[in-house]
Amino acid sequence: MVEFFKNLFKPANVKQNVPVIKVKSVVDNSPPQLKSLFVSAGHSEVDAGASREYDGRLFTEADIVLEFRDMVCERLEKSGVIFERDGGVGENLPLIDAIKLAKAHDVSVEFHCNAFTDGRASGVETLSGDQHKALGERLCEAISFVLGAKNRGAKGEASGQHSRLGFISKGNGIIVELFFITSPKDFKSYQKSKERLADVVANVLIQEVRDA
Repeated sequence: MVEFFKNLFKPANVKQNVPVIKVKSVVDNSPPQLKSLFVSAGHSEVDAGASREYDGRLFTEADIVLEFRDMVCERLEKSGVIFERDGGVGENLPLIDAIKLAKAHDVSVEFHCNAFTDGRASGVETLSGDQHKALGERLCEAISFVLGAKNRGAKGEASGQHSRLGFISKGNGIIVELFFITSPKDFKSYQKSKERLADVVANVLIQEVRDA
């Protein structure tokens, strides 16, 4: 349709001055948004979460997921999806504030990195209540595909290191453990593919809230 309008108003190959009219399409063919969305970065400046040094540089979980949250949010904005997040670009609000925001939305996701003492531990998993397991499975499949990492599956709240997680039990949200920060293989794959990963994660969320 856009090409049609461009061709329609293309100036003719004649000598007289003919005004060039630029037309911008106002038709939005995107499916309507049926669910509200909240996107959060795990941890904060106060609690940096897990960390690991690579090539002489210390990487913290908080820094990684904050960057990734902003990358996903940038794509959501471009798609026209209405959403809320736990702070502006480069800002990460404390968990207590994130929980208050999360529970007001139909879909709330928070990004984290997993960690273990054995660097061979690898993969992606989600933690949530049963009502969000289907979305968790789709996120795991997408992330596993892009990173080439093990799909550890969509699990319940108590499957993590803690039996109760505030973002799930109080915020009705989904925790997305993107990869193991303690796995050199996972970390390298993430650094190489994070732009593409942000694309696919954003697309999964867009499909969820638009039910496309």
